[in-house]
Amino acid sequence: MDKDQRKLLTAGARQLDIELTEQQADQLLEYLALLVKWNNSYNLTAIRDAEKMVTFHLLDSLTLIPFFSAITDSHILDVGTGAGLPGIVLAMMFPQNHFALLDSNGKKTRFLFQAKTQLNLDNVTIHHTRVENLNETNTYQVITSRAYATLRDMVESSQHLLADQGQFFAMKGIYPEQEMKDIPTGFAVDRCERLSLPGDAAERHLVVLSKKTG
Repeated sequence: MDKDQRKLLTAGARQLDIELTEQQADQLLEYLALLVKWNNSYNLTAIRDAEKMVTFHLLDSLTLIPFFSAITDSHILDVGTGAGLPGIVLAMMFPQNHFALLDSNGKKTRFLFQAKTQLNLDNVTIHHTRVENLNETNTYQVITSRAYATLRDMVESSQHLLADQGQFFAMKGIYPEQEMKDIPTGFAVDRCERLSLPGDAAERHLVVLSKKTG
């Protein structure tokens, strides 16, 4: 595996106060190598450079680690997961949780099936469909998204899959003031946290939403 990529990954993780184990670093880099290989034919991501993928895909997904550290034995849905971001990364870091990865793009879900198999991710399920068409008896404690539509669209399309005490975790760029004002009735913003990504100064935020109670 590429030593420069490993150094960039482990150093960036430390800046996020994450000490990756050898196994976690190996698995993340194996996923990266698979992504680079498939991206040549399937155009899974606009980023072509592997080291940039370390920053803008792996480390970007790892910024969510503090928000998942207290979540155990839970079902999590990653909507519009694309190449598995942040879902695949989180599944590696939190094997005690089950992650459902959903995307309507067939090329991307074919890649996800390959990644699940090659990386032995037994805690991952893949859905090739639109989220509004996913009907399950089980609901999810957390529904995540990364650069997926607006907060309103996310809530309206997937609220039928959210558990009663569940939360939406939406990764956003600049502070989404207008989007937070436009969320559907019956939901509230619990918090909006600024995320810091090593190696990039652009604004990032995590918006946490839940159903109103009472």
